[in-house]
Amino acid sequence: MKYFLWLLKAAIFFTLFAFALNNQQDSIVHFFFGTQWRAPLVLIVLAAFALGVVVGVLGMVPRWWKHRTAAQKSAQPEATAVAAVQAPSPVNDAALQQPPIHGI
Repeated sequence: MKYFLWLLKAAIFFTLFAFALNNQQDSIVHFFFGTQWRAPLVLIVLAAFALGVVVGVLGMVPRWWKHRTAAQKSAQPEATAVAAVQAPSPVNDAALQQPPIHGI
C-alpha cells in the first residue's frame, strides 16, 4: 500500500510538471480600469489556485472559532468538576472523629 501511494504521488507530480512545461507561453489577465497582468499561464493558474485556497480558509475561520469556543465551553465544567473532586473540602475535626469501637 505504501508503494502504491508513492506511485500515485509521483504520477500526480509528473502530470503537474508536464502541465507546467506545456504552458509556458505568456498570457494576459485583464483587470478593471485597464490594468493587466502578463505572466506565464502556469503562474496564473497557480495564483488562482492559491487565491482560492486563501478564500476557502478565510471562509472557514468563523466556523472554526465557533467550534473552538463551543469545545472550550463544554470542557470548562469538566475541569471544574475535576478540580472540585481533587480539592479538599473544609470539614470540621469533630465529624472526622469516630466513636471508640468496643469489643472486637
